[in-house]
Amino acid sequence: MEGRVLYKYLDAEGGLKMLENSTLKFTNAIKFNDPFDCHPSLVDYSNIPNKIKGNKAGELLVKMYAGTPKRIIDGTWICSLTKRNDNLLMWSYYSNHEGICIGLNIDKVKKSLSNHEGIPIGCPEIEVQYKNIIEKSDYFRNMDKLDFLRYQIGTKAKDWEHEEEVRLYTRGNRFMNLLNYNKEPYFLTINGECFETLYLGVRIEDNDKNKIVNAARKSNPNIMIYQMATDTVAFKLNTEALE
Repeated sequence: MEGRVLYKYLDAEGGLKMLENSTLKFTNAIKFNDPFDCHPSLVDYSNIPNKIKGNKAGELLVKMYAGTPKRIIDGTWICSLTKRNDNLLMWSYYSNHEGICIGLNIDKVKKSLSNHEGIPIGCPEIEVQYKNIIEKSDYFRNMDKLDFLRYQIGTKAKDWEHEEEVRLYTRGNRFMNLLNYNKEPYFLTINGECFETLYLGVRIEDNDKNKIVNAARKSNPNIMIYQMATDTVAFKLNTEALE
């Protein structure tokens, strides 16, 4: 197995569509269910230096900086992934163990998106950092020391730490307009070889299982497929290779 692998948990319906269409889902940052996710208050833009105040140009800058946090979340689309395929809570959250977990070769994903339908799409990644309190960073005092975009979209409450989330993100409406997308979320096409592994939930229905396995093998004939199973002596999930 060459390249790093990150994982996406989905219910059976969503997983089947992802494999059949060879797509990755990117959601606008403002749509997340956690109200603190990408929270504007993570960065303090209020301490504007006196040298840019007191004139018309300065006033325009003040307005611009005040709107920066909202522009960041309005203009950022995120694909949420995780480091683990055997996270008991994640299986429960996203599919009640009736769905799947797909292993994505991230290097191949980035290469695939680098020429998406003839349009280069940059998708940097960021490993989410988890904190107990909102630590506001002063933009004007730390502007040379901190990547504020990554800080705002890559910091979450400690409660979510078990997700071990890694995010792919892209910025701006330009590529959405070029591709003529007119709805959210956005599903970007990737090569089938990006799907490196497939894990089937403990409770997956046989009908769903057959459809998903067929779609996975059609998308990537070399995909490795595993069935999740409960351990007999510990509260953990095991994997069994599917023949």
